[in-house]
Amino acid sequence: MPKKKADAVKLTSKWGELVKRAPDKNRIWSEYPRPTLQREQWECLNGLWRYAFTKEKKRPAVTEGEILVPFAPETSLSGVERKLLPGWYLWYERDVSFTAMTRLRLKNGFRLLLHFGAVDERCEVYVDGALAGTHRGGYLPFSFDITDLIRREEGCEIGVLAEDVSDTSYHSVGKQTLKPGGMYYPATGGIWQTVWYEVVPPVYIAGISWETFYDEGEMELQINIASSLGKEAAENVRSIEISFPGGEYRTERFSADGSIRISLPGFRSWSPEEPYLYRVAVALYEQDKETDRVESYFAMRKVSVDTDKQGIRRLFLNNRPYMQVGVLDQGYWPESLYTPPTEEAMIYDIEAMKDLGFNMLRKHVKVEPERWYYHCDRLGMLVWQDMMNGGRKNKSFYVTYLATLFQGLGIRPSDKHRFLLSRQDKAGREEYEEELRELVCRMKNHPCVCCIVPFNEGWGQFDTNRFTDLIRELNSGVLVDQASGWFDMGGGDIKSHHHYFLKLRYKREAERALALTEFGGYAQRVEEHTCHEKLYGYRVCQNRQELEQAYEELLSGTVAPAVEGGISATVYTQLSDVEEEINGLLTYDREVLKMDGELLRKWNRKLRNIVDKEQ
Repeated sequence: MPKKKADAVKLTSKWGELVKRAPDKNRIWSEYPRPTLQREQWECLNGLWRYAFTKEKKRPAVTEGEILVPFAPETSLSGVERKLLPGWYLWYERDVSFTAMTRLRLKNGFRLLLHFGAVDERCEVYVDGALAGTHRGGYLPFSFDITDLIRREEGCEIGVLAEDVSDTSYHSVGKQTLKPGGMYYPATGGIWQTVWYEVVPPVYIAGISWETFYDEGEMELQINIASSLGKEAAENVRSIEISFPGGEYRTERFSADGSIRISLPGFRSWSPEEPYLYRVAVALYEQDKETDRVESYFAMRKVSVDTDKQGIRRLFLNNRPYMQVGVLDQGYWPESLYTPPTEEAMIYDIEAMKDLGFNMLRKHVKVEPERWYYHCDRLGMLVWQDMMNGGRKNKSFYVTYLATLFQGLGIRPSDKHRFLLSRQDKAGREEYEEELRELVCRMKNHPCVCCIVPFNEGWGQFDTNRFTDLIRELNSGVLVDQASGWFDMGGGDIKSHHHYFLKLRYKREAERALALTEFGGYAQRVEEHTCHEKLYGYRVCQNRQELEQAYEELLSGTVAPAVEGGISATVYTQLSDVEEEINGLLTYDREVLKMDGELLRKWNRKLRNIVDKEQ
C-alpha cells in the first residue's frame, strides 16, 4: 500500500530559535533597512503589533493578540500561524512613541516619513485613524509622509489593513501558492519586511542613483530632491556636496541642477575577489548651510559580453572573461518563509556559498530586503535578479512539458499566446511593467546585481523583446537574460538553457553568450532536517555517497564539457531545501551540507579555470 503522507514537521533554524527566545521582541531586524541612502535620525518599528482577522472590511473593536513584525502571519516566528486567505482582511495596529529628538524636529518643521519594506499584497495605512495611503504589490518598498496626520506631540497610532489574493489572480506571486507542493511553496501575506520611520528636513534627498562608466573612469550621480514646501523651495537648493570619508578623492561641490559626473583617476574595481566599495556622504546646501545629509556607496565594475581569445562569446567582468559559477537561491526559511529569521541568517547563506567557491547567486522570482543586496555588495557575490513572476496559474502542460520538448527539438515557441502563457489580463500586464520598471531602477545602486531576468520558463511571459529593451534603457549597467530556460525570443545578452531531463544541447551564437541557468536539482532526504514526508527533486539519491557520485558524473560528463564549448555561467539547483523540494546543497534549516565542501570547491575551481586559461 502507498505510504500515507505525514503531517509537516516543524523545522527551526538556530537563528529562529534565537528569535523565539529573544527577551526584547522590539529588537528584531533592527538594522538600518536602506544602506544606499542612510540617515542618522530613524526609528525601527518592528516588534509586537496587535492584530485581528476579519471577514468584513471593518476595523475590529478588539484585537486577537500580538503578531511579531516583520514575520508574515503564516509563519511560526510571527506567533500567529494562520493564513491570510482571499476574501479576508488582516488588521495591524501599534502605538508609536516619538523620541525627544523626533518631537523637537517636528516642532521645527521637519517631516516624518513612514516606510514599509514590503507588504503582501495590497494594503491601506492609517495614522491616528486617518488614511495615509494605499499600496499594491507584495515585493517592493513604499513610503508615506504622515506628518500632517499626527494628532499628538508625543506619538501616534499606526494601523495597517492587508489583503492578499495570492495565486488566485494575476498579481506577482513568485512561488507562493495556497496549495503548496513540489516546487511551489506556502503563501505569505501581510507585512514581511521592516517597518520604520525617519525624520527629514522640509527639502531633502529623496533618492540617489549611481551610474558608473568603467572605461571612461567616471561616475555619474543623479539626486532626487523632494520638498514639502513646493517645487520652488526644492529649486532653491544651491549646491550638492560629495565627500569620500575613506579619503580616495577630494570633496566636490556642485550646483544642484541635475546629474553630477565625476572623474575617478586610478579607481579601484569591484569584483567578487575584491569587492571594493566607495563610501560617500552626500549633502544638500543652501548657500553655506547644510540642510540634509545621507550616507551611501557605489562601486566601479563593468559586465559585458565579448569574444575571448578562442573566439567564444563569453561573459566579461571588468573587461576580462569571467566564469560565473552560481547557485539558485529561493530565499525561503522553515520558520519564517519569505523573511530571513535574522540578519545573521541572511548573511550566512551568502558566506556559505562563497566559501564553497560560488561567485554568483540567482535570486529566484523573489526580491529580498535591501540589506541582502548590500551584503552581496560588500562580501563580493554577483547576483542575477529574477523579476517576480505573475499572471494566472501556470499551464504546466505547455510551459513545462511541451516547452522542454521544444527545447530538445530546437523549436522556438512564440510569446504571443496570452492564454497559454497565463497573461490574458490586461491589468496584470500593466502591473507587471510598472513593477519591472521599479525593480530595475532599485537594483541600479547595487554593483552585485549584474543581470536581470524578466521571465523564467514562460511563467507569465509576454512582450519579451520590448521588456529587454526597457531594462537596457533603465539600467545600462546590467546584462539581460530575457527568458531563463526556454521561450527564448532571440534577444538579450544571454542564450539561457535549463538542464534536468533531456540531453543538453547548445549552439554558440554570434552575439550572445551561453549560460546554463538551471541544472542538477538532485534530491536527498536528511532525516530530522526535512519537514515533509513527500519529496520533490529531479533525481532522488538515497545517501550522501550516491549524491556526490551523481554530482561528479554530472559535472564531469555534461557541465565541464559545456563550459569548454562556450557556456559562460552555471546555476546549480539549489542553495537549500525548501518545503517538499529537497534538492538543496543545504538542508532547509541550514544545519547540514549534503555534499563534501571540498568536492564542491574542486568543481567550481575547475569550471572557472576553463575560462581563466582562455584569457
